[in-house]
Amino acid sequence: MTLIYAFDHKHRRAPMSMKDLLGGKGANLAEMMSVLKLPVPHGFTVTTDACRNYMHSGWPKSLDKELAAHVSQLEKKMGARLGDPVNPLLVSVRSGAKFSMPGMMDTVLNLGLNDRSVKGLAGSTKDDRFAYDSYRRFIAMYGRIVL
Repeated sequence: MTLIYAFDHKHRRAPMSMKDLLGGKGANLAEMMSVLKLPVPHGFTVTTDACRNYMHSGWPKSLDKELAAHVSQLEKKMGARLGDPVNPLLVSVRSGAKFSMPGMMDTVLNLGLNDRSVKGLAGSTKDDRFAYDSYRRFIAMYGRIVL
């Protein structure tokens, strides 16, 4: 069973008909990228099946391998590496549901920043304040939402 789908995955059905599996946000992003060919940042959706499996049986055995493969593909597409001290890939992790619930779902931004990669972001943007403020916001969001 596939637990993760890239936004540009070629589904057998229209992504918008797969909200039960991809959530509303995931289905919309897949539709915009793979069907409408709109310029959407690369990414992927962890399915509702993965969540259900986790809730019933714990962490799905295949999820780590799938996640590593999708992160690797994302790194190649973006030309950056997660946590890299020189050229860090920064990602957003957004929760989703079948139906829109504005303000109810959590988001963690700037995943990929750490004590080393923030220096790479500061160097590439030539803006220390931006880099360290982004890192501060990541730590605050992570602490509030994840921990």
